[in-house]
Amino acid sequence: MASGWAGDDAVQEQIDSTVEDALQRARSQLPRGESLSHCEECGEAIPERRRQALPGVRLCVPCQSERDEAEQTFSGYNRRGSKDSQLR
Repeated sequence: MASGWAGDDAVQEQIDSTVEDALQRARSQLPRGESLSHCEECGEAIPERRRQALPGVRLCVPCQSERDEAEQTFSGYNRRGSKDSQLR
């Protein structure tokens, strides 16, 4: 059921767009290149299994966990689908 100028699948398009944006952001943050043998933050050895699982890894698990917690400021709010952004 369409409402106003929105198409029948406008809600699904907004959901798909939000998911795609999150995937692109996550992929852009994945490590690339050769893995380090020691953490670049604390200097502790990075286990071989972690280096094999994540090619390009640069941090040990504790340091990566701290960084992940500090970066959780993203709200996930999709501006493209918000009414306010369409009115501007």
